[in-house]
Amino acid sequence: MNRSRNDTRDYTLQLRQALRRYLPARGVPLLGEVGRWSDRLLVTTMLLMVFSSLGTLQERFAESRSVVVRMYRSRRRPGTTYAGFIGQLRRHTARLLEAVTPCLRQRVLQAAGPAWKIGRHLAFAVDGTKSDAARTRANKKGLKIGGKKKSGPQQLLVAVLHLGTGLTWSWRRGTAVASERELLRQQLGLLPAGSLLVADAGFVGFEWLTSLLEAGHQILVRAGANVRLLQKLGWELEEKGDLVYVWPQAARVRGDEPLVLRRIVLVDSRNRRMCLLTNLTAQELTFEEARELYHRRWDIEVFFRGLKQTLGRRKMLSDTPANAGAELDWTMVGYWILGLLLWENRPEQAATTQGLAWALHLVRAAMAGRGDKRGNLARAWSRLTVDRYVRRRRKAARNWPHKKNEPPCGMPKWRMATELEIRCAKRLIHAKQAA
Repeated sequence: MNRSRNDTRDYTLQLRQALRRYLPARGVPLLGEVGRWSDRLLVTTMLLMVFSSLGTLQERFAESRSVVVRMYRSRRRPGTTYAGFIGQLRRHTARLLEAVTPCLRQRVLQAAGPAWKIGRHLAFAVDGTKSDAARTRANKKGLKIGGKKKSGPQQLLVAVLHLGTGLTWSWRRGTAVASERELLRQQLGLLPAGSLLVADAGFVGFEWLTSLLEAGHQILVRAGANVRLLQKLGWELEEKGDLVYVWPQAARVRGDEPLVLRRIVLVDSRNRRMCLLTNLTAQELTFEEARELYHRRWDIEVFFRGLKQTLGRRKMLSDTPANAGAELDWTMVGYWILGLLLWENRPEQAATTQGLAWALHLVRAAMAGRGDKRGNLARAWSRLTVDRYVRRRRKAARNWPHKKNEPPCGMPKWRMATELEIRCAKRLIHAKQAA
């Protein structure tokens, strides 16, 4: 019996040490006011709730609190009610996130090593997804409904993923009707200077791309059938076949300068064409590099699948918008830490987006007091192996009722510039030279 208690304590202490590496030394203290949750206990309990496999928030809280009590045996025991816990966490979430997320970004930078860049480029993938929320009146009013048939309240989540490691870099959330571009704009200041953003067709727009380039970043974005491109405008001195302009009529009337981009046409495995736009020249970004980077963009789709399917956080269970927002924020922090644990212990696993389920299994086993037979949680990571399975045919479910059948975004339309557009461009060139 004593051996069982010691083993349980040992596993939880090892998990505590593992989590401690990813929390800042300052800003999240263990000591707090008398009779209240300290910052360290709040964060640790919420992270364990993210890792929990139980079905309700109360069950997750009860399990996580019991683990925290075993982790910090010499500390005053925290409150016993979920309502008191989530109330404290909600009030301090913004401040605690400001302390925790920069520490995690610095950890990604330190752990990336040679994977910090892909070839010559520091690349990040961006995309958005919807997170379901409980169908309460408060959530329907505060979080809104996206408009799809029979959908409930949702939160829009826009994440930035470091492509070299496949780890989270930042995220922002909003209501179901929020703008993906605006949520991404709020994260531009968190990106290293000169970053290359790889995005799908949802992040195309004259004003948006202009602001992105003015912020000092590079772009590689897919263009769909809703994009109109111009050729032979006379703005650039040398206009090759792959040089195009984005210059909508509203921007021309305002007197804005045209956006000069390079067009790259790829053919996928199904022999379908897709068009990519970038502000980099052929010397700065070759055709093969562009194809590889856009192929790696699929990692963010796998990232969202891991969040919703493997981690089991497709839906936030909180009954108010404020609590649902805090729940989603800390779910992203927990998912980030789980990815760092996987990368730092088995980087070949994380590089291929494998091993997440087994990593989650190890963390949950440590929470339950189980681990390696020799009592070493770190040794259990060594059992992770790369999946060598080679798929022989396309992966497709036989009967998948919720499968999306959205049509492909198509190819943009490009045409020669009209005489009016050429005259307007020359007028802007003369005004620019005169200034």
